[in-house]
Amino acid sequence: MGRDAFAERYQRAVEWPLTGVAVLFLVAYSWPVLEPGMAGSVRRVCSVATVVIWVVFAGDFLLRLGLARRRMRFLREHVVDLVVLALPLLRPLRALRVVTAFGQLNRRAASLRGRAMVYVVGGVGLLGFTSAVAVLDAERSQPSASIKNFGDATWWAVTTITTVGYGDRYPITGAGRVAGVGLMLGGVALLGVVTAALASWFVEHVSRQEREEADLRVQVSALVEEVRALRVELRRTPSEPPVVGSVG
Repeated sequence: MGRDAFAERYQRAVEWPLTGVAVLFLVAYSWPVLEPGMAGSVRRVCSVATVVIWVVFAGDFLLRLGLARRRMRFLREHVVDLVVLALPLLRPLRALRVVTAFGQLNRRAASLRGRAMVYVVGGVGLLGFTSAVAVLDAERSQPSASIKNFGDATWWAVTTITTVGYGDRYPITGAGRVAGVGLMLGGVALLGVVTAALASWFVEHVSRQEREEADLRVQVSALVEEVRALRVELRRTPSEPPVVGSVG
């Protein structure tokens, strides 16, 4: 088996397992943040799980790098994965590996609106939750921070991702601001996807109506021609004389 064939089979084989690992990472990372009073033993298990999952992701990245024929090109195309693995500050982004599951669900949605719904609902929910947990983890221990609980973090995430930005909740730490930048960029990207999807749907809808109207005009024109031909034919046909009955 060639390298390319093995790499393709490997990608298909680990797609769903790595997605499950990403979900496990999201749970192990967010649980201690959302429940600060959890038992120390459970917290240690979560910490060990995040480290093990980091090793799994790093091994996957190195294996794909080794299978790539053009390794520099692979690094350029996967620089985000490399940065996320290298910088502990960006570890919440590892949970975004779950986005690959949306691609699988998207294949089952035939319509454009169905595909847009899968991406928007899944992307907004995952990005917003991950950013809220990350900013809460960074801000909670700061005395002057305005984000103290998950409700504050969720409100901040909603106002940020929708580009409203009331300014009543905002990060003050470096890690919190990094999470904010990621959420802002993700929000802009999602708005672009939604706008493009809606525009495509409107164009498709208008085009379909124009085609239906054109077909209707063709059918009406054909019907008019048939009626006209029938009238001409009736004029050409001589009328038959009336039949007079015999008187007995």
